Amino acid sequence: MSDRLTYTVFQTDAGWIAVMASERGLVRATLPRTSAEDALKALGERASQATRNDDQFADLTARFQSYFRGENPSFTDELDLSQVTPFQRVVWEGARRIPYGETRSYGELAEEIGRPGAGRAVGQAMSRNPVAIIIPCHRVIASGGKLGGFGNRLDLKWSLLSLEADDGLPPDYPKG
Repeated sequence: MSDRLTYTVFQTDAGWIAVMASERGLVRATLPRTSAEDALKALGERASQATRNDDQFADLTARFQSYFRGENPSFTDELDLSQVTPFQRVVWEGARRIPYGETRSYGELAEEIGRPGAGRAVGQAMSRNPVAIIIPCHRVIASGGKLGGFGNRLDLKWSLLSLEADDGLPPDYPKG
């Protein structure tokens, strides 16, 4: 089944973000990038089949911009997770329930989704998160309060957690 894909790319206080959707929901949202071109490239190969439609994403764009100004907008958008495993879907749904400004360890999230002992598998699912911020994988940290994960962008993970901190002060997470 071939869905019509649409996308947008926009600037936030943290950098450029690109978002792509099918007719069923969002399929991809990038982390902030240094340029619009980098954000579009981060969407992957499917972006070449997509049509730009800024109007369709106007509300989502405004909510992302609000988020990166330190506000707490709601990201309850419909997601198209038709290409993911059932385990990934359960993990990502669990991550979406982590409140703004809070964190869970990979092990704690595994417990919450009814898969005790599956912390490593939860980490693997988080590393494949296609819709950053909307599925707040940055709120999932390693045991002992270490940041962990997030590819090579632990500084960005720390920034996102700092942005969400209640007191406006950066949390004192050990990096790595």
